[in-house]
Amino acid sequence: MATWMQAALWGLLGGSALVLGAAIAFFADLPQRVIASVMALGSGVLISAVAFELMDEAFARGGFDSTAAGFVAGAAVYTAANVYLSRRGAKHRKRSGSNEDQKQQEATEGSGLAIAVGALLDGIPESIVIGVSLLGGAGVSLVTVFAIFLSNVPEGLASAAGMRKAGRSPFYIFGVWGGIAIASGLAALFGNVALAGASPDVIAATTALAAGAILAMLADTMIPEAFEETHEYAGLITVFGFLLAFILSKAGG
Repeated sequence: MATWMQAALWGLLGGSALVLGAAIAFFADLPQRVIASVMALGSGVLISAVAFELMDEAFARGGFDSTAAGFVAGAAVYTAANVYLSRRGAKHRKRSGSNEDQKQQEATEGSGLAIAVGALLDGIPESIVIGVSLLGGAGVSLVTVFAIFLSNVPEGLASAAGMRKAGRSPFYIFGVWGGIAIASGLAALFGNVALAGASPDVIAATTALAAGAILAMLADTMIPEAFEETHEYAGLITVFGFLLAFILSKAGG
């Protein structure tokens, strides 16, 4: 199978977790603490992936200068875009249960598009790095794909639940999240094709840019939400997620 097709399929797999989360919101009524626990676990997995998969890979390819520049740029771009979207109704796109009245008001007032764009903002850097990881010929990083998949499930669940409470139709909700899953596959394909002939410095900066955006997303959205529902257990659950990804990373190496 062509590398670009593999990238698209792996990106689609990571994005499909959003659809899975939306389906769970329709067919099951999970306790909010369970959802937040998954979010804390996913946060630990993503932190480990950023440290041991993305940043290590970026440094090995391009050294400290390219890695540092991309890392800071990714965090800055994500933060600026997140602030813009938050002011247009996507601030609570990862909320799993708190502030339900505010969530419903935002969705009713037409923030569905902002929430969808916010999910794209969260997912595109992750998907691009999946495509980039295939350029070395060693295959995709299963730890990174696992981390992305696990973090996307509670996002799709929480956001779809908010849309449903606001009266959105199943066609609308699954259309939005299905479209974002497809966009994730296309982003992975783009990362693989566009950077196929790029220099090591460019690939390193791109990988680090994605790492910076992911870490900023964790600090801004997933970790605060996980703590709000799981309180003093959030740290312990996050550590288990980190350890799980660390074991998988070293076992696969």
